[in-house]
Amino acid sequence: MKKEIAFIFDLDGVIVDTAKYHFLAWKNVADTLGFEFTEKHNELLKGVSRVKSLEILLDIGKVTLSEEKKQQLLIEKNKEYLGYVYKMTSEEILPGVTQILNFLDTNNIKFALGSASKNAPLILEKVGLINRFTALVDGNDVSKAKPDPEVFLIGAKKLNMNPENCVVVEDAIAGVQAANAAKMLSIGIGDAKVLGEADYVFKDMVEITSGFLKNLIN
Repeated sequence: MKKEIAFIFDLDGVIVDTAKYHFLAWKNVADTLGFEFTEKHNELLKGVSRVKSLEILLDIGKVTLSEEKKQQLLIEKNKEYLGYVYKMTSEEILPGVTQILNFLDTNNIKFALGSASKNAPLILEKVGLINRFTALVDGNDVSKAKPDPEVFLIGAKKLNMNPENCVVVEDAIAGVQAANAAKMLSIGIGDAKVLGEADYVFKDMVEITSGFLKNLIN
């Protein structure tokens, strides 16, 4: 017998790859401040709020700034990032995502977005997915960053589901930890060494087969 479950998807690295645009915008900030910011450094910013990301970036460059200057840099960074976002199209949806969403729709399984990004609705609109999600939770809904489970608990509430009946799909360890803290089933997308705390880990969304999804719901 099918059990009632729902899915909550992270955005960056799961539905679309906007990490590359964050990287370019943060790199520009670091260049302005006169130090190197690498793609390896960028991994530290995954699933982290914009303010916290700037703190990590300044720590990498050993730079101290006034609150006023920090605010100015945050505005400039977001402006540059949004410049990339406005050019996004459906071609930016990661492989495997559409097939998974189609499977969930066919099986009448609700799904929500659970992202720390305040730009999440805009991104979904640009790639043509805004109307596919039953519910959206973005940076405007949450006050606590992952690994706090707040984002996913709000998602469960918006889906009218018990947290233990929700499945979270995440690419960041902070997100996996948030899902686990919410007592939800966690699926990690990416490196198994990094995401070892997840209940299941897949290299990418393509690896999640309909057979695996059928087993989850039966």
